[in-house]
Amino acid sequence: MLERQMTLMDILRTYWPILAVSFGVSVVCTPICRRFALRHQIVDRPDDFLKPHKRPVPYLGGVAIFLGWAAGVVLAFLLFDQVRATDSPWTPGESQRGGPAMDPVLTIGILLGATGIMLLGLFDDLRMMSPRIKLAGIAAVTAVLILCGLGDDSILIVLRTTGLNQQDFDRVLILIYSVPLTLFITMAACNATNLIDGVDGLCSGVLGIIAGGFLILSVHMHLYSDWHPWDVERVTLSLAMMGAALGFLPYNRNPAKIFMGDAGSMLLGLNAAILLLLFSKSSAIRWMLASLMVFALPLADMILAMVRRWRYEKPIMQGDRSHFYDQLLDRGWSVRKVVTISYALAAFFAFMGCISITLRTRYIILLYAGVVFAVCRLIVKFRMVRMDRGGPKEDRAAR
Repeated sequence: MLERQMTLMDILRTYWPILAVSFGVSVVCTPICRRFALRHQIVDRPDDFLKPHKRPVPYLGGVAIFLGWAAGVVLAFLLFDQVRATDSPWTPGESQRGGPAMDPVLTIGILLGATGIMLLGLFDDLRMMSPRIKLAGIAAVTAVLILCGLGDDSILIVLRTTGLNQQDFDRVLILIYSVPLTLFITMAACNATNLIDGVDGLCSGVLGIIAGGFLILSVHMHLYSDWHPWDVERVTLSLAMMGAALGFLPYNRNPAKIFMGDAGSMLLGLNAAILLLLFSKSSAIRWMLASLMVFALPLADMILAMVRRWRYEKPIMQGDRSHFYDQLLDRGWSVRKVVTISYALAAFFAFMGCISITLRTRYIILLYAGVVFAVCRLIVKFRMVRMDRGGPKEDRAAR
């Protein structure tokens, strides 16, 4: 039987093909998708407000990201034994032959949900659907995940925080309370990544860094925590997300040869939401707090956008050009400088999330409070809570 803790070399030898395949498929498929988009005129045409690029740029980058991500997940599913016997003498998370195992129901559900969110984003790229339909589509994907066993008990992380006895809640009541929380997490993550996709190379690079932070947390749990049924899924999804995003990045750097569109940004957001939900499966809340800190940059930009639109009495779903990266560009900073600063911020939040797991929860809260206070001071100092003077010319939050 497999030992309960693996070594770092064991993890590297076991999981490296996932990163390699995700990256390789994304690198190969991106130029193919670009040529297809150009041939069929599937391009993002500039305007003088939300789309400031100077020439039409092909879409379908999100399809390449999806293919790279899906290739990594499917490879892991095929490589690892798919028999997980939680009621047998084998440890949950192990197969009956002694290797790491993936939950087949959950894996299929994740693949179906990711396919649905990619197609939803792709349809929005091509036809531009209303925000209500998009939110309904995200809700349908969330329902698929819940039916496959992910997020059906997310409220337990709240119960552990408040000290309430979860034994007082029967299974149906836990599900009823968990559904809106899981839906909120999924919608927030998808929209946060969608909003940050506004500058060449920004979303793919930032999400690649975030995936690295998630990977460090996942490997740490794999090494030093009690073996958990979801260790394999966490490491697999982190590597697939990193490989797919970084494989697309060379073609998306300024000046971008292709855009990922909503198909890519929402897919990366869904992967982040799934990882957040998987981290919440742990009995210790510090893992959920750490994963939220790793994902802090897209969350901070989304919250800032909501506060800004509320302050200026604008519809929440109405796009604008006042995101933090837009404001830096308006102050004369180059695209590459803005992207570099964004990468540094994403790396900082990922670093803070990763080092916090070595602290007790009481100190983690103090550390995060200090980070939030510092971020708020910077927002006020640089006057980030302001609205652009122009008016939106289409109802769209990101490119």
